Amino acid sequence: MVLVINYTLLTFCVITQAMPFAERLQELAASYAKIKVGGMGQAKVLSKDELKRLFTEGLLTPRDRALFGICLFSACRISEALALLTTDINRGVIIFPKEITKGKHKSRVIDIAPGLAAILEEYQPKPGAIFPGMRGVTQHLTRFMADKILRDACKRIGVEGASTHSLRRTALTQMSSAGIPLRAIQEISGHSDLGTLQCYLEVTPEETRKAVSVIGF
Repeated sequence: MVLVINYTLLTFCVITQAMPFAERLQELAASYAKIKVGGMGQAKVLSKDELKRLFTEGLLTPRDRALFGICLFSACRISEALALLTTDINRGVIIFPKEITKGKHKSRVIDIAPGLAAILEEYQPKPGAIFPGMRGVTQHLTRFMADKILRDACKRIGVEGASTHSLRRTALTQMSSAGIPLRAIQEISGHSDLGTLQCYLEVTPEETRKAVSVIGF
C-alpha cells in the first residue's frame, strides 16, 4: 500500500493549530516509512506467538478478529476481505467473487478452517456487507480504518512493523514452510504467476541450512 501525504493539508493543520490531526498524519507517515525501511518494502511476517497474542490480546472485538482472521486463514488481500458480503460465506467456504479480486481474473473459493470457523462464530453481522462502514458514508469499512485497527492492536502487544498485508504474507509463508506445493498456494492466494508469489515468501536461515544439507553424493 502506498501512502500519499498531502503536505499542503498538513501545513494548514499546523498553522490552524489542528495539532491532533496533523500529528496523526505524521505518525501514519512515519509508521509506513518504518515498515518500508525495516522490511525492505515487504510486510512483516508474524510469528505464531505474535499471531496468538494479536488475536487474544490485541484485537478487541469479534468484528476485528473476524476481519483479520479472514485475511490470515484465507491469505486474502485486505481489500478483498473488506468487500465481502454475508452471502459470500456459506456452507463452510468463503467465496471471493472475481469482481473484488485484484485483476478481476476469476473467483476464488476457500475452505473455512476450524480456527477461522471459531472466530467467525463469535461475529454475527446483519445481512449485507460483512464489515459495514459508517452509515450513509461508506458501504464497507475502509482500508484506512482497517489499518488503524491493526496498528492499534499491534501497539497493545508490542509488535512493530506489521501492516494489513502481514496477515496475507504470513499465511503464504506458513504454507510454503509446511511444504505445500506452490501451485496450490497460488490457487489460494490468487496470484497470477508463481514469480510474483515467490516474492511474498520468507525463507528462514533454518530452511536454507536444511536445503544445503540434502546436497551431496
